[in-house]
Amino acid sequence: MQAYVVGDNSDVIMVIYVPMAKREQKPVYINQDIFNGTFRRNYEGDYHCTRLQVKTMLRDQTERTMDMEVLDKVPIRDLNYDTVHGYRNSHRSLKEGHPFERLSDREYLRSIGAAAISDEDGELHPTAAGMLMFGDEYNIVRHFPECFLDYREELDPTIRWSDRLQSSSGEWSGNVCDFYFRVYNKIIRDVKIPFKMSGGERVDDTPVHKAIREALAKCLINADYHGLRGVVIRKEPDKLVLANLGYVRTGKKQMRIGGESDPRNKALMKMFNLINIGERAGSGVPNIYNVWADEGWEEPVIEERFDPDRTVLSLQFVKKWRKKHRKNMSRY
Repeated sequence: MQAYVVGDNSDVIMVIYVPMAKREQKPVYINQDIFNGTFRRNYEGDYHCTRLQVKTMLRDQTERTMDMEVLDKVPIRDLNYDTVHGYRNSHRSLKEGHPFERLSDREYLRSIGAAAISDEDGELHPTAAGMLMFGDEYNIVRHFPECFLDYREELDPTIRWSDRLQSSSGEWSGNVCDFYFRVYNKIIRDVKIPFKMSGGERVDDTPVHKAIREALAKCLINADYHGLRGVVIRKEPDKLVLANLGYVRTGKKQMRIGGESDPRNKALMKMFNLINIGERAGSGVPNIYNVWADEGWEEPVIEERFDPDRTVLSLQFVKKWRKKHRKNMSRY
């Protein structure tokens, strides 16, 4: 805490700066009552935290993230092996000759953190990350009852949505891995690819593609899958909005400037990293801002919403001069 005085002898103001508590120090509470005495500031004032928010802070205290938990009662066969093999094919094509390439499925899942040996029975079982990444929705919700993945395309104002993909539809696996790839392919359909050659071949991957992959992966990696309302990705004509459960563990300001990586789900992050999605240097969000600046688009916006906690990243595909031009036109 820092305190200092400003002003002259007639008007004196004492300014007290209280830094945000570290993750391992939360929740901060009064009257020795953790559930009724925990408050938090939301830039306007202090408000009483709900029981759900306090439980989230308690889960976030530990270095072992919740997705590392071993699901002792779940057999390894309960995972969706179509998804597992699709993931393995991506890993193999991106990192040919990787040491994990020749492992059996069981050994492979253990090596990437999707499975672990249980202390209870000494057998191999899925981890929470393995279930989220490779499970079927009906199995996932047995362990994460509020888990819900939702993608919406709202491109036509005359209809509610022009396309929707949701994990509970029963039409596909409903897991995080398949959701990521299905949604990414839907998002990039409208991304303009400049003509570029490298080694005699056309390059179809751009910094914008990479930034979108980073944003989508971070949304899924940092979600609190015990929270309410699920992950919602919304695609509009000139905007992409990514909302996940949970507050920003490093704080919104630190998230913007980067340099500090503190994922809510470390095992999920490892699985995405193995197929070249995401990074662990804490530079992902600043890179997204840099790409948007290079394109001349409106700066991305990060919002923190409370009760329940949500983090929302809005990416506008709108040139700054176009927005300014619209404002000027509206005056006439």
